[in-house]
Amino acid sequence: MKKRIQLAFDFSWTHVETQWRMPGSWLDRQHPNIGMFEEIARVAERGGLDMIFFGDSTGIPSTWKDSIEDAVSYGVAWPRFEMSPWITAMSRVTHHLGFGLTYASTFMHPFYTARLLNSLDHITNGRIAFNVITSQRKADYANYGYDELVDHNERYERLEEFIDVCRRLWDSVAPDAFVWDRKTGLVADPAKVKAINHVGKFFKVKGPLSVVPSPQVNPVIIQAGGSPRGTRAAAHVADHVFGLTKSIPLMQQQRSDLDNALVAEARDPQKVGILWSSRAIVGETEDEARALRETMIADVPQEAVGAWLSHNTGYDMSLLPPRFSLKELNERIVAANASPVGFVSLLAKQHGETAEIDRDEFFQYALRASTGYNITFAGTAAKLADQMEEMFEATGSRGGFMLSIAPGAPRAIMLNIVDQLVPELRRRGRYRTTYEGKTLRDNLAE
Repeated sequence: MKKRIQLAFDFSWTHVETQWRMPGSWLDRQHPNIGMFEEIARVAERGGLDMIFFGDSTGIPSTWKDSIEDAVSYGVAWPRFEMSPWITAMSRVTHHLGFGLTYASTFMHPFYTARLLNSLDHITNGRIAFNVITSQRKADYANYGYDELVDHNERYERLEEFIDVCRRLWDSVAPDAFVWDRKTGLVADPAKVKAINHVGKFFKVKGPLSVVPSPQVNPVIIQAGGSPRGTRAAAHVADHVFGLTKSIPLMQQQRSDLDNALVAEARDPQKVGILWSSRAIVGETEDEARALRETMIADVPQEAVGAWLSHNTGYDMSLLPPRFSLKELNERIVAANASPVGFVSLLAKQHGETAEIDRDEFFQYALRASTGYNITFAGTAAKLADQMEEMFEATGSRGGFMLSIAPGAPRAIMLNIVDQLVPELRRRGRYRTTYEGKTLRDNLAE
Protein backbone atom coordinates (compact mmCIF):
# COMPACT_ATOMS: atom_id res chain seq x y z
CA MET A 1 0.00 0.00 0.00
CA LYS A 2 1.36 3.41 -0.96
CA LYS A 3 2.00 5.92 1.80
CA ARG A 4 -0.43 8.82 1.83
CA ILE A 5 0.49 12.42 1.23
CA GLN A 6 -0.84 14.94 3.74
CA LEU A 7 -2.18 18.25 2.46
CA ALA A 8 -2.92 21.55 4.16
CA PHE A 9 -3.87 25.00 2.93
CA ASP A 10 -1.72 27.84 4.23
CA PHE A 11 -3.78 31.05 4.25
CA SER A 12 -1.14 33.23 5.88
CA TRP A 13 -0.49 36.63 4.32
CA THR A 14 3.21 35.85 4.17
CA HIS A 15 4.47 37.00 0.78
CA VAL A 16 4.22 39.95 -1.56
CA GLU A 17 0.75 38.82 -2.54
CA THR A 18 -0.47 39.54 -6.06
CA GLN A 19 -3.30 37.07 -6.64
CA TRP A 20 -5.85 39.35 -4.96
CA ARG A 21 -5.48 41.62 -8.01
CA MET A 22 -6.76 38.90 -10.36
CA PRO A 23 -10.37 38.75 -11.61
CA GLY A 24 -12.57 36.67 -9.33
CA SER A 25 -10.65 37.40 -6.14
CA TRP A 26 -12.47 37.55 -2.83
CA LEU A 27 -11.01 40.84 -1.69
CA ASP A 28 -12.85 44.12 -1.52
CA ARG A 29 -12.75 47.16 0.74
CA GLN A 30 -14.61 45.20 3.41
CA HIS A 31 -11.86 42.57 3.70
CA PRO A 32 -11.83 40.41 5.76
CA ASN A 33 -15.20 38.76 5.44
CA ILE A 34 -16.16 35.92 7.79
CA GLY A 35 -18.20 34.36 4.99
CA MET A 36 -15.00 34.04 2.94
CA PHE A 37 -13.24 32.11 5.71
CA GLU A 38 -16.26 29.87 6.27
CA GLU A 39 -16.42 29.01 2.57
CA ILE A 40 -12.67 28.31 2.50
CA ALA A 41 -13.14 25.87 5.39
CA ARG A 42 -16.07 24.10 3.72
CA VAL A 43 -14.16 23.69 0.44
CA ALA A 44 -11.03 22.44 2.23
CA GLU A 45 -13.04 19.83 4.12
CA ARG A 46 -14.79 18.76 0.92
CA GLY A 47 -11.32 18.10 -0.47
CA GLY A 48 -10.34 16.04 2.57
CA LEU A 49 -7.49 18.36 3.58
CA ASP A 50 -5.82 17.82 6.93
CA MET A 51 -5.94 21.44 8.01
CA ILE A 52 -5.97 25.13 7.24
CA PHE A 53 -2.84 26.79 8.57
CA PHE A 54 -2.33 30.39 9.64
CA GLY A 55 1.20 31.68 10.13
CA ASP A 56 1.65 34.99 11.89
CA SER A 57 3.82 37.98 12.58
CA THR A 58 2.52 40.90 14.58
CA GLY A 59 4.45 43.85 13.18
CA ILE A 60 4.11 45.69 9.88
CA PRO A 61 7.47 45.29 8.06
CA SER A 62 9.66 48.28 8.89
CA THR A 63 13.30 47.22 8.37
CA TRP A 64 13.38 48.42 4.73
CA LYS A 65 14.39 52.11 4.82
CA ASP A 66 13.46 52.08 8.53
CA SER A 67 9.84 52.70 7.53
CA ILE A 68 6.50 50.91 7.15
CA GLU A 69 5.51 53.06 4.16
CA ASP A 70 6.27 50.62 1.33
CA ALA A 71 4.93 47.61 3.25
CA VAL A 72 1.69 49.47 3.93
CA SER A 73 1.42 50.69 0.34
CA TYR A 74 1.87 47.28 -1.28
CA GLY A 75 0.38 44.93 1.33
CA VAL A 76 3.63 43.23 2.30
CA ALA A 77 2.93 40.59 4.98
CA TRP A 78 -0.07 42.55 6.16
CA PRO A 79 -2.91 42.83 7.11
CA ARG A 80 -2.66 39.89 9.55
CA PHE A 81 -5.19 39.10 12.24
CA GLU A 82 -5.36 37.26 15.54
CA MET A 83 -6.89 34.14 14.00
CA SER A 84 -8.28 32.29 17.03
CA PRO A 85 -11.77 33.89 16.79
CA TRP A 86 -11.88 33.25 13.04
CA ILE A 87 -10.89 29.61 13.57
CA THR A 88 -13.77 29.27 16.02
CA ALA A 89 -16.19 30.40 13.31
CA MET A 90 -14.67 28.08 10.70
CA SER A 91 -14.84 25.13 13.07
CA ARG A 92 -18.60 25.57 13.41
CA VAL A 93 -19.18 24.89 9.70
CA THR A 94 -16.87 21.84 9.52
CA HIS A 95 -16.51 18.50 11.31
CA HIS A 96 -13.09 17.04 10.43
CA LEU A 97 -10.82 19.80 9.12
CA GLY A 98 -7.97 20.82 11.42
CA PHE A 99 -6.71 24.34 12.11
CA GLY A 100 -3.12 25.49 12.67
CA LEU A 101 -2.58 28.60 14.79
CA THR A 102 0.73 30.44 15.29
CA TYR A 103 2.19 32.15 18.35
CA ALA A 104 5.76 33.23 19.15
CA SER A 105 7.26 31.72 22.29
CA THR A 106 9.55 34.76 22.41
CA PHE A 107 6.63 37.01 23.35
CA MET A 108 3.93 34.75 24.84
CA HIS A 109 3.63 33.11 28.25
CA PRO A 110 3.10 29.33 28.38
CA PHE A 111 0.31 29.39 30.98
CA TYR A 112 -1.88 31.75 28.96
CA THR A 113 -1.09 29.94 25.70
CA ALA A 114 -1.78 26.46 27.12
CA ARG A 115 -5.11 27.65 28.53
CA LEU A 116 -6.13 29.32 25.25
CA LEU A 117 -5.25 26.29 23.12
CA ASN A 118 -7.11 24.00 25.52
CA SER A 119 -10.27 26.04 24.92
CA LEU A 120 -9.78 26.05 21.16
CA ASP A 121 -9.25 22.29 21.17
CA HIS A 122 -12.56 21.92 23.02
CA ILE A 123 -14.39 24.26 20.63
CA THR A 124 -13.06 22.45 17.55
CA ASN A 125 -13.53 19.01 19.15
CA GLY A 126 -9.88 18.08 18.90
CA ARG A 127 -8.80 19.79 15.69
CA ILE A 128 -6.17 22.33 16.82
CA ALA A 129 -2.48 22.48 15.92
CA PHE A 130 -0.07 24.96 17.50
CA ASN A 131 2.69 26.30 15.26
CA VAL A 132 5.27 27.61 17.70
CA ILE A 133 7.80 30.10 16.34
CA THR A 134 10.60 32.23 17.78
CA SER A 135 10.28 35.27 15.45
CA GLN A 136 13.21 36.91 13.71
CA ARG A 137 11.44 40.09 12.65
CA LYS A 138 12.35 43.45 14.14
CA ALA A 139 8.84 44.85 13.68
CA ASP A 140 7.45 42.08 15.90
CA TYR A 141 10.03 42.71 18.61
CA ALA A 142 9.33 46.44 18.65
CA ASN A 143 5.69 45.76 19.54
CA TYR A 144 6.74 43.79 22.63
CA GLY A 145 9.24 46.24 24.07
CA TYR A 146 12.47 44.96 22.50
CA ASP A 147 15.05 47.18 20.82
CA GLU A 148 16.96 44.31 19.19
CA LEU A 149 16.43 40.67 18.27
CA VAL A 150 17.08 38.12 21.01
CA ASP A 151 20.12 35.89 20.44
CA HIS A 152 19.36 33.12 17.92
CA ASN A 153 20.25 30.19 20.19
CA GLU A 154 18.55 31.73 23.21
CA ARG A 155 15.30 32.03 21.26
CA TYR A 156 15.27 28.27 20.75
CA GLU A 157 16.16 27.56 24.38
CA ARG A 158 13.12 29.59 25.40
CA LEU A 159 10.95 27.80 22.81
CA GLU A 160 11.93 24.37 24.17
CA GLU A 161 11.19 25.37 27.75
CA PHE A 162 7.95 27.04 26.63
CA ILE A 163 6.61 23.83 25.06
CA ASP A 164 7.87 21.67 27.94
CA VAL A 165 5.85 23.86 30.33
CA CYS A 166 2.76 23.81 28.08
CA ARG A 167 2.83 20.01 27.92
CA ARG A 168 3.21 19.66 31.67
CA LEU A 169 0.28 22.04 32.12
CA TRP A 170 -1.90 20.12 29.65
CA ASP A 171 -1.07 16.94 31.59
CA SER A 172 -1.56 18.53 35.03
CA VAL A 173 -5.22 17.51 35.11
CA ALA A 174 -5.75 13.81 34.40
CA PRO A 175 -8.27 12.93 31.66
CA ASP A 176 -10.43 11.12 34.24
CA ALA A 177 -10.05 13.72 37.02
CA PHE A 178 -13.59 15.08 36.71
CA VAL A 179 -16.27 13.02 38.42
CA TRP A 180 -19.36 15.28 38.53
CA ASP A 181 -21.05 13.07 41.13
CA ARG A 182 -24.52 14.53 41.75
CA LYS A 183 -25.05 12.49 44.92
CA THR A 184 -21.86 13.45 46.76
CA GLY A 185 -21.27 16.79 45.07
CA LEU A 186 -17.72 15.75 44.11
CA VAL A 187 -16.58 17.64 41.02
CA ALA A 188 -13.06 16.27 40.58
CA ASP A 189 -10.57 13.98 42.30
CA PRO A 190 -7.85 16.13 43.95
CA ALA A 191 -5.36 13.28 43.58
CA LYS A 192 -5.58 13.70 39.81
CA VAL A 193 -4.98 17.45 39.70
CA LYS A 194 -1.33 18.33 40.32
CA ALA A 195 0.75 21.50 40.37
CA ILE A 196 3.79 21.41 38.07
CA ASN A 197 5.99 23.76 40.18
CA HIS A 198 8.18 24.65 37.21
CA VAL A 199 11.18 26.91 37.79
CA GLY A 200 13.36 27.34 34.72
CA LYS A 201 15.65 29.80 32.97
CA PHE A 202 12.78 31.69 31.33
CA PHE A 203 9.57 30.76 33.17
CA LYS A 204 8.29 30.15 36.68
CA VAL A 205 4.88 28.45 36.64
CA LYS A 206 3.12 26.76 39.55
CA GLY A 207 0.08 25.25 37.81
CA PRO A 208 -2.05 23.22 37.50
CA LEU A 209 -4.06 24.36 34.49
CA SER A 210 -7.56 25.38 35.60
CA VAL A 211 -9.44 23.55 32.83
CA VAL A 212 -11.00 20.27 31.74
CA PRO A 213 -8.56 18.27 29.54
CA SER A 214 -9.37 18.75 25.86
CA PRO A 215 -10.06 16.02 23.28
CA GLN A 216 -6.42 15.86 22.14
CA VAL A 217 -5.10 16.80 25.63
CA ASN A 218 -1.95 18.07 23.87
CA PRO A 219 -2.66 19.94 20.62
CA VAL A 220 -0.53 18.93 17.64
CA ILE A 221 2.77 20.87 17.75
CA ILE A 222 4.27 22.20 14.51
CA GLN A 223 7.68 23.87 14.31
CA ALA A 224 9.72 25.20 11.39
CA GLY A 225 13.30 25.32 12.65
CA GLY A 226 15.72 24.84 9.74
CA SER A 227 19.04 26.01 11.17
CA PRO A 228 21.13 23.47 13.13
CA ARG A 229 19.82 24.90 16.42
CA GLY A 230 16.30 25.16 15.05
CA THR A 231 16.40 21.54 13.87
CA ARG A 232 17.36 20.38 17.36
CA ALA A 233 14.47 22.38 18.80
CA ALA A 234 12.05 20.90 16.26
CA ALA A 235 13.23 17.40 17.18
CA HIS A 236 12.58 18.20 20.84
CA VAL A 237 9.09 19.70 20.54
CA ALA A 238 7.43 19.03 17.16
CA ASP A 239 4.90 16.42 16.13
CA HIS A 240 5.29 17.65 12.54
CA VAL A 241 7.79 20.02 10.95
CA PHE A 242 7.14 22.87 8.52
CA GLY A 243 9.83 23.06 5.80
CA LEU A 244 10.49 25.23 2.75
CA THR A 245 10.33 23.55 -0.66
CA LYS A 246 13.70 23.80 -2.40
CA SER A 247 15.85 21.52 -4.56
CA ILE A 248 15.39 17.83 -3.79
CA PRO A 249 18.99 17.38 -2.54
CA LEU A 250 18.52 20.24 -0.05
CA MET A 251 15.16 18.83 1.06
CA GLN A 252 16.77 15.41 1.52
CA GLN A 253 19.50 17.01 3.61
CA GLN A 254 16.91 18.68 5.84
CA ARG A 255 15.09 15.36 6.25
CA SER A 256 18.36 13.62 7.15
CA ASP A 257 19.35 16.33 9.64
CA LEU A 258 15.93 16.14 11.29
CA ASP A 259 16.07 12.33 11.48
CA ASN A 260 19.47 12.48 13.20
CA ALA A 261 18.19 15.08 15.66
CA LEU A 262 15.10 12.97 16.41
CA VAL A 263 17.25 9.91 17.13
CA ALA A 264 19.33 12.04 19.50
CA GLU A 265 16.07 12.86 21.32
CA ALA A 266 15.21 9.12 21.45
CA ARG A 267 12.27 9.69 19.11
CA ASP A 268 11.16 7.66 16.08
CA PRO A 269 11.83 9.61 12.84
CA GLN A 270 9.14 7.59 11.06
CA LYS A 271 6.49 9.31 13.17
CA VAL A 272 7.48 12.91 12.39
CA GLY A 273 6.54 14.24 8.97
CA ILE A 274 7.69 17.35 7.16
CA LEU A 275 5.01 19.49 5.53
CA TRP A 276 6.79 21.26 2.66
CA SER A 277 5.67 24.83 2.05
CA SER A 278 4.64 25.12 -1.60
CA ARG A 279 2.11 26.70 -3.92
CA ALA A 280 0.01 24.96 -6.54
CA ILE A 281 -1.61 26.39 -9.65
CA VAL A 282 -3.62 23.72 -11.45
CA GLY A 283 -4.74 24.31 -15.01
CA GLU A 284 -6.57 22.37 -17.68
CA THR A 285 -3.38 22.76 -19.75
CA GLU A 286 0.29 23.42 -19.00
CA ASP A 287 0.12 26.76 -20.81
CA GLU A 288 -2.86 27.94 -18.78
CA ALA A 289 -1.18 27.12 -15.47
CA ARG A 290 2.14 28.66 -16.45
CA ALA A 291 0.44 31.86 -17.59
CA LEU A 292 -1.25 32.15 -14.19
CA ARG A 293 2.09 31.58 -12.49
CA GLU A 294 3.66 34.45 -14.45
CA THR A 295 1.01 36.85 -13.11
CA MET A 296 2.52 36.33 -9.65
CA ILE A 297 5.59 38.41 -10.58
CA ALA A 298 3.93 40.89 -12.93
CA ASP A 299 4.12 44.57 -12.01
CA VAL A 300 5.62 44.00 -8.56
CA PRO A 301 7.60 47.09 -7.48
CA GLN A 302 11.12 46.63 -6.14
CA GLU A 303 10.07 48.50 -2.99
CA ALA A 304 7.63 45.70 -2.13
CA VAL A 305 10.30 43.05 -2.66
CA GLY A 306 12.76 45.02 -0.54
CA ALA A 307 10.25 45.45 2.28
CA TRP A 308 9.53 41.69 2.35
CA LEU A 309 13.17 40.63 2.17
CA SER A 310 14.35 43.13 4.78
CA HIS A 311 11.53 42.06 7.13
CA ASN A 312 12.51 38.40 6.88
CA THR A 313 16.29 38.83 7.07
CA GLY A 314 16.57 41.59 9.65
CA TYR A 315 18.80 43.59 7.31
CA ASP A 316 17.86 46.75 5.40
CA MET A 317 18.32 45.71 1.77
CA SER A 318 18.01 49.33 0.60
CA LEU A 319 21.62 49.72 1.79
CA LEU A 320 23.02 47.11 -0.62
CA PRO A 321 25.92 48.33 -2.79
CA PRO A 322 25.86 47.83 -6.59
CA ARG A 323 27.82 44.57 -6.19
CA PHE A 324 28.47 42.43 -3.12
CA SER A 325 29.38 39.00 -1.76
CA LEU A 326 26.54 36.68 -0.71
CA LYS A 327 28.73 35.29 2.06
CA GLU A 328 29.36 38.75 3.49
CA LEU A 329 25.66 39.63 3.32
CA ASN A 330 24.65 36.41 5.10
CA GLU A 331 27.25 37.06 7.80
CA ARG A 332 25.63 40.44 8.44
CA ILE A 333 22.22 38.78 8.69
CA VAL A 334 23.53 36.19 11.16
CA ALA A 335 25.26 38.92 13.17
CA ALA A 336 21.87 40.63 13.52
CA ASN A 337 20.53 37.38 15.10
CA ALA A 338 18.14 36.70 12.20
CA SER A 339 17.86 33.24 10.64
CA PRO A 340 21.11 31.86 9.18
CA VAL A 341 19.23 29.61 6.73
CA GLY A 342 16.90 31.99 4.91
CA PHE A 343 16.75 33.31 1.35
CA VAL A 344 20.33 34.63 1.22
CA SER A 345 21.77 31.39 2.59
CA LEU A 346 19.90 29.33 -0.02
CA LEU A 347 21.05 31.68 -2.78
CA ALA A 348 24.65 31.29 -1.61
CA LYS A 349 24.32 27.50 -1.79
CA GLN A 350 23.13 27.80 -5.40
CA HIS A 351 25.85 30.23 -6.51
CA GLY A 352 28.67 29.30 -4.15
CA GLU A 353 29.51 30.71 -0.74
CA THR A 354 32.04 33.22 -2.10
CA ALA A 355 30.05 34.26 -5.17
CA GLU A 356 29.45 37.93 -5.88
CA ILE A 357 26.21 39.23 -7.32
CA ASP A 358 25.00 42.61 -8.53
CA ARG A 359 22.06 44.37 -6.94
CA ASP A 360 19.65 44.06 -9.88
CA GLU A 361 20.28 40.32 -10.28
CA PHE A 362 19.84 39.83 -6.54
CA PHE A 363 16.46 41.55 -6.60
CA GLN A 364 15.32 39.38 -9.51
CA TYR A 365 15.91 36.29 -7.37
CA ALA A 366 14.27 38.06 -4.43
CA LEU A 367 11.20 38.83 -6.57
CA ARG A 368 10.63 35.12 -7.13
CA ALA A 369 11.10 34.31 -3.46
CA SER A 370 9.00 37.18 -2.11
CA THR A 371 5.99 36.29 -4.27
CA GLY A 372 6.24 32.53 -3.74
CA TYR A 373 6.92 32.09 -7.47
CA ASN A 374 9.96 29.90 -6.79
CA ILE A 375 7.97 27.36 -4.73
CA THR A 376 4.95 27.21 -7.06
CA PHE A 377 4.00 24.01 -8.86
CA ALA A 378 2.21 24.98 -12.07
CA GLY A 379 0.71 22.54 -14.54
CA THR A 380 -2.03 20.01 -15.04
CA ALA A 381 -3.21 17.90 -12.12
CA ALA A 382 -1.27 14.92 -13.47
CA LYS A 383 1.94 16.95 -13.81
CA LEU A 384 1.66 18.35 -10.28
CA ALA A 385 0.90 14.92 -8.84
CA ASP A 386 4.06 13.60 -10.54
CA GLN A 387 6.17 16.35 -8.97
CA MET A 388 4.64 15.91 -5.53
CA GLU A 389 5.10 12.14 -5.59
CA GLU A 390 8.74 12.55 -6.60
CA MET A 391 9.46 14.97 -3.73
CA PHE A 392 7.44 12.92 -1.24
CA GLU A 393 9.31 9.71 -2.02
CA ALA A 394 12.70 11.43 -2.18
CA THR A 395 12.21 12.86 1.32
CA GLY A 396 11.21 9.65 3.06
CA SER A 397 7.47 9.43 2.31
CA ARG A 398 6.60 11.15 5.59
CA GLY A 399 4.50 14.30 5.72
CA GLY A 400 3.28 16.13 2.64
CA PHE A 401 2.68 19.67 1.45
CA MET A 402 1.45 22.94 2.92
CA LEU A 403 -0.05 24.67 -0.11
CA SER A 404 0.04 28.43 0.31
CA ILE A 405 -2.87 30.40 -1.12
CA ALA A 406 -3.09 34.17 -0.84
CA PRO A 407 -6.04 35.27 1.32
CA GLY A 408 -8.62 36.55 -1.09
CA ALA A 409 -7.09 34.86 -4.16
CA PRO A 410 -9.58 33.87 -6.88
CA ARG A 411 -11.72 30.92 -5.82
CA ALA A 412 -10.49 28.99 -8.85
CA ILE A 413 -6.99 28.65 -7.35
CA MET A 414 -8.36 26.65 -4.41
CA LEU A 415 -11.18 24.92 -6.27
CA ASN A 416 -8.82 23.55 -8.93
CA ILE A 417 -6.70 21.96 -6.20
CA VAL A 418 -9.73 20.36 -4.57
CA ASP A 419 -11.54 19.36 -7.77
CA GLN A 420 -8.58 18.37 -9.97
CA LEU A 421 -5.39 17.71 -7.99
CA VAL A 422 -6.96 15.89 -5.03
CA PRO A 423 -8.89 13.41 -7.27
CA GLU A 424 -5.65 12.71 -9.18
CA LEU A 425 -3.79 11.96 -5.94
CA ARG A 426 -6.66 9.73 -4.82
CA ARG A 427 -6.59 7.86 -8.13
CA ARG A 428 -2.93 7.07 -7.44
CA GLY A 429 -3.68 5.86 -3.91
CA ARG A 430 -1.81 8.80 -2.41
CA TYR A 431 -4.65 10.58 -0.64
CA ARG A 432 -7.50 9.75 1.70
CA THR A 433 -11.02 9.22 0.40
CA THR A 434 -12.54 9.90 3.82
CA TYR A 435 -11.46 11.11 7.24
CA GLU A 436 -10.77 8.09 9.44
CA GLY A 437 -9.73 9.73 12.71
CA LYS A 438 -11.68 11.65 15.32
CA THR A 439 -9.03 14.31 15.93
CA LEU A 440 -6.44 16.18 13.89
CA ARG A 441 -3.70 14.11 15.53
CA ASP A 442 -5.48 10.93 14.42
CA ASN A 443 -5.85 12.14 10.84
CA LEU A 444 -2.21 13.22 10.59
CA ALA A 445 -1.19 9.73 11.72
CA GLU A 446 -3.07 7.98 8.89
